[in-house]
Amino acid sequence: MNWIDGLERKYKRFAIKGLIRYLVIGTAFVFAVMLLGGRNGEVVIEKLSLDISRIKNWEVWRLVTFIFIPPTKSIFIVFVLYLLYMFGNSLERYWGSFRLTLYYLIGMLSAIAAAIITKGTGSSQFLNLSIFMAFAYLYPNFELLLFFILPVKVKYLAWLNVVFILYSIAFSSLGIKIAAVMSFMNFFVFFGKDIWDKWFSPHIRNFRRKQKRKKFKVIAPQKPKSIEFVLKCSKCGKTSKEHPELIFAYCPRCGSDYVYCQEHLNNHDHRTLS
Repeated sequence: MNWIDGLERKYKRFAIKGLIRYLVIGTAFVFAVMLLGGRNGEVVIEKLSLDISRIKNWEVWRLVTFIFIPPTKSIFIVFVLYLLYMFGNSLERYWGSFRLTLYYLIGMLSAIAAAIITKGTGSSQFLNLSIFMAFAYLYPNFELLLFFILPVKVKYLAWLNVVFILYSIAFSSLGIKIAAVMSFMNFFVFFGKDIWDKWFSPHIRNFRRKQKRKKFKVIAPQKPKSIEFVLKCSKCGKTSKEHPELIFAYCPRCGSDYVYCQEHLNNHDHRTLS
């Protein structure tokens, strides 16, 4: 992340310290207004939402206020905000304020870009999930008490989150599909290279090695067949292969062209070279 290091050196002063704390407080405040305001609460939510058609009418605050809209209208919001605060603070301690601010800013811009592409509305649903994904990637073995009873490692919950995203991309409306992809742009910017180097690059290298081995298959050199010398008696026709118990030799008087078995080596008509 050399380019992020460069940005941090230049723009570190713009980092928002305690960003997640402000986000949690703002979301809790909006939830309280929505809960206590009745019909007026719904109007407040509508005024804060990310609506591209309203932004064209110079309601530019929507580009920021949409991140404070609660992801749920039930009391379950307490648990959601608690996890968001815990994960966000852990990321800030690990990265520092600037990197967390940059990570969240990229996610915000991606969510806004998705709304612009679809010419519709946007939300912070997937943006907040990206905070959890970053935490799960950095602390995969951290255990949560599911329903305050069952200990579960966050890496397994992260995989469920991935399944949810893929389901949203496959079966939801076009706007949600684009939002699901774009709102995780920050995760891929920060962790994409590491994921590629750790998970994909080794498999690609192994695949290429196998392809090269198939293309240039090395054939082991075969041992030359041993040549079997068979000696044949020039008189009786017996061979050393058929009668290995006999001794065969050349006649010193007839020359090396004539071989005799031990029975006829000295008992044959000698042939002289002309």
